[in-house]
Amino acid sequence: MESPQSWILALRERLASPPPRRLAASDLRQAAVLVPLYVEAGELWTVLTVRTDTLPSHRNQIAFPGGGKELKEDAWGAALRETQEEIGQDPKRVLRLGELDEVESPAGFRVIPCVGAIPYPFKTELNAAEIAEVFSLPLSAFADPKLVEEQEVLINGVQRHLRVYHIGNRRIWGLTARILQNLMIRLGLEPEEEN
Repeated sequence: MESPQSWILALRERLASPPPRRLAASDLRQAAVLVPLYVEAGELWTVLTVRTDTLPSHRNQIAFPGGGKELKEDAWGAALRETQEEIGQDPKRVLRLGELDEVESPAGFRVIPCVGAIPYPFKTELNAAEIAEVFSLPLSAFADPKLVEEQEVLINGVQRHLRVYHIGNRRIWGLTARILQNLMIRLGLEPEEEN
């Protein structure tokens, strides 16, 4: 097993080069999510949430903790604040590793995914108004091509390419799947997409 410092340094290097892509300026609302990572039994894991069915948007969807940026808040500030509000993760216990490519959601957000290491084991305190469940999956589960489905769908009149990960009884798609795919490519666990 590598020392904690070596996997953290390796991840920071992979996330920094090449620099994450940013979208062109637009009127979309700026948001950020935290992509929490930890090591258990020699394997890298990530933490995901299931949103409640009472939220105005993205009901019952699997997502990383996060949300809209507040005035004068940077991406990390928003990601850490929202993660604390949604699942109770203390921002002081998140080690910044880097960022992924900015992504646009059909709901009108431009999202910067912030990748951070969290201690294991970790405790969660769910905000029951927003989060129905928190669960973890090993990143290796997303590397199995038999669990990945590619679809073409029409969303709000726009043809979109949709990636869906089918892991156990979980169906992870949309923005979360695109963030995971970018993470997997960055970590060398999935080949670069051909344009």
